[in-house]
Amino acid sequence: MVITEVTELIADLRNGSLSLEEVAERFRGRTWPRTRKPAPASYLEMAADALEDPQPDVPGSFDEVTAAYDRGELTRTQYRALAEAVAHSLRTEDQRLKEQEGSS
Repeated sequence: MVITEVTELIADLRNGSLSLEEVAERFRGRTWPRTRKPAPASYLEMAADALEDPQPDVPGSFDEVTAAYDRGELTRTQYRALAEAVAHSLRTEDQRLKEQEGSS
């Protein structure tokens, strides 16, 4: 397992050295790699996607939060709070990119 900022923050949450709010605040303030592929544009693309192997988890991404939850390392409450923090970060980044495109 690769040690990333995300895995370290989750470990700090679990061992009590950081609170859920502190970890969520760090999650809101960081940039998250995008892991989703674009939606298929046709049935042919959809069929091709169905035959592909799933993509591996991306280090430092929300994939690590989901994996920690799946392993029982996060409670449902913690997972939801962290998911909301990541969503906030992604929305903020999307808005910033839109504003940059508009001013170009």
